[in-house]
Amino acid sequence: MLVQALLLWSCSTTPPRNLNDSCAIFEEKGSWYRSAKASYERWGVPIDVQLAIIHQESRFVDDAKTPRGRLLWVIPWTRLSSAYGYAQATDGTWERYRRDTGNSGADRDDFDDVTDFIGWYGDLSHREAGIPKDDAYRQYLAYHEGQGGYLRGTWRDKAWLKRTARRVADRAGRYRQQLAGCEENLDSGGWLWPF
Repeated sequence: MLVQALLLWSCSTTPPRNLNDSCAIFEEKGSWYRSAKASYERWGVPIDVQLAIIHQESRFVDDAKTPRGRLLWVIPWTRLSSAYGYAQATDGTWERYRRDTGNSGADRDDFDDVTDFIGWYGDLSHREAGIPKDDAYRQYLAYHEGQGGYLRGTWRDKAWLKRTARRVADRAGRYRQQLAGCEENLDSGGWLWPF
């Protein structure tokens, strides 16, 4: 029993201590930089945009889930959505990603897979809705509403969603500025990489 508990604990990933500093995130979680950089090189969605979306969706919690609904306002019921993991990707969208990329073993609680997913999704938003890959505001609107919803303008009457997308864009801008000061060191392997 103790061995099983230790194995489960060792597999779980804790969020970074400082969620507001991209350099601190990557200094603490070195393999995450390699994952985000690989996604950027494959799909063209900047690292700062990837991080800002993950921050908004899960605060870097690997097994984040949507809240449960309530039956008769008190009894915990089913979850409000199938969204799960770092990216809060729904079952259907995740399956489409797996099918489209051939990454059939991808997991929503694996940072490497999630950064690739966000890159893929941003590339899809670029191709289907014409959204620039570095436009965190519009990328997030399409991330939340889907490309079809974005094109139909389902976000236009959602003031809360536009405020959230603005926060994502602001955070991406801060992450981008921070990365400008440490990316050379990250690329050269200047820090010892944990995990």
